[in-house]
Amino acid sequence: MCVGLPMTVISTEEGSALCVRRGEHRSVSTMLIGEVVPGDQLLVFIDSAIRRLDAEEARLIDDALDGVAAALEGKPFEHLFADLIDREPELPEHLRRDPQ
Repeated sequence: MCVGLPMTVISTEEGSALCVRRGEHRSVSTMLIGEVVPGDQLLVFIDSAIRRLDAEEARLIDDALDGVAAALEGKPFEHLFADLIDREPELPEHLRRDPQ
């Protein structure tokens, strides 16, 4: 399974950035999203940045990944999905039926 990971830009070169996530450094192509600056949060998939993230979205993705890992290990994980508890699932805007 392939999963996009949130990473933080620490330096840039034309068309790429050195990014870090939890101590792991990786050279990432930025050709799909354009210029980035140190401190930007990126969603990285197979060493390519596919979009920018704000800090809250990056945290939610990290929590979800930690939650899946905890569940696989039989550890408590519900607290890592706090944003999903006690709410109805929502379809993305483009999949919602236009009410007429």
